[in-house]
Amino acid sequence: MLRFAPSPTGFLHMGNIRVALVNYLYAKKNNLNFFLRIDDTDQERSKTEFIESIIEDLKWLGIHYKKVIKQSERISKYKEIFDFLKSKNFIYPCFESADELSLKRKILLKQGKPPIYDRTSLRLKKSEIHSLIQSGKRPHWRLKLDDETIEWSDMIHGKIIFSNLSVSDPVVFRSDEMPLFTITSVVDDADTEVSHIFRGDDHITNTAAQIKLFKLIDAKIPEFGHFPLIKSISGQGLSKRSDDFSVRQFRKQKVSQLVLINYLQKIGTNQSFEKIDDMKTLYKNFNINNFSKNSVFFDPNDIERINSKYLKNLDIETVKETFNLDFENKFWLIIRSNINSIEEAKEWFDLVKNDFLIENKIILKKPLKSTILKFIPEKVDKDFWSVWTNKILENFEIKPKVLYITLRQILTGKKYGPSMNDLLTLIRKDEIIKRVESNCEEED
Repeated sequence: MLRFAPSPTGFLHMGNIRVALVNYLYAKKNNLNFFLRIDDTDQERSKTEFIESIIEDLKWLGIHYKKVIKQSERISKYKEIFDFLKSKNFIYPCFESADELSLKRKILLKQGKPPIYDRTSLRLKKSEIHSLIQSGKRPHWRLKLDDETIEWSDMIHGKIIFSNLSVSDPVVFRSDEMPLFTITSVVDDADTEVSHIFRGDDHITNTAAQIKLFKLIDAKIPEFGHFPLIKSISGQGLSKRSDDFSVRQFRKQKVSQLVLINYLQKIGTNQSFEKIDDMKTLYKNFNINNFSKNSVFFDPNDIERINSKYLKNLDIETVKETFNLDFENKFWLIIRSNINSIEEAKEWFDLVKNDFLIENKIILKKPLKSTILKFIPEKVDKDFWSVWTNKILENFEIKPKVLYITLRQILTGKKYGPSMNDLLTLIRKDEIIKRVESNCEEED
């Protein structure tokens, strides 16, 4: 059993989707179940719109799950675990405020020491704890880590040895007794019999604490695999607070979902991005041993380049089915080599099918405009452009390249694009005449 467990505090970014994809592909490869868990115990920041977006993004990407579990519906279960851990003295109450803890961290850092919690509250007597509670103080609760090392065989990093002396006792319950990620994840993974967990290597510290928790509640410990985080090309980590790397941003740009999942599955491996596989092929060929232990960098320009190449090889039926667009085959064959995204294809479709006016008219020498209009051929066919431009060049002194670019701008508003021989066969003759009349004027 595997799961994807996002917190609905923002839109999914590429790093989140990579986690979902790796867990999903491993499950499919090994005939294991996969489910979605919404980690929504952060009541202040969790929002319904983010839950809906998570579900929409996964559906769009073709990542299917057996069931959905919401942590907000399991609070009573966490309360049971809280009572159990408290009764066994596995957790202890702490009374420092956020400001007090911040000050302690600053002092330690200034002294050149690691900012590890000093366990002041652990040394409180029962009478002192009682007095603090009676005075209105509400404690948060920390898991007491033994002075030991935690070892596990990581499916990506190999053997990991982690010393508890290097970290603070983690807070597992807030002052209102609401559980935090470290404990909720363990409880849910135990109850749903999750067997494998793949996530970013920023969770290695959490894993050490969670292995201890699995032991404390007498649950089977899953296999863990931690892969390096995806970073932007500037070296910064990706954030759900930014839309630049969100799934919905790439959806808006009409990037193919197959391009995205191929990129995210292959980044950090020795696999080529050039071949775009379907989901079935991806999970058949999936091998967790292909993942590098080194950081990987996400460059949106790579997505654009791969998406462009992918589109160039698509047939019209796939375009219609994948993007729900009613393009004609002739149109698609003409423009597909000149686009980086489906959005650009839609722009070209609008340009050839509808009226087109440019904001700033092209200024022409006299009598170029009248010459252009005079020699428009009768029939719009594959020879229309060459016949037209040859006639203009015979009757007006202008460099061929200047004429070609000028006419292209008048007719399309662009300096570059598909072959004009082909493109003009998509535009009605009356529209060609209208564009020449409306989009340029002769200088006085």
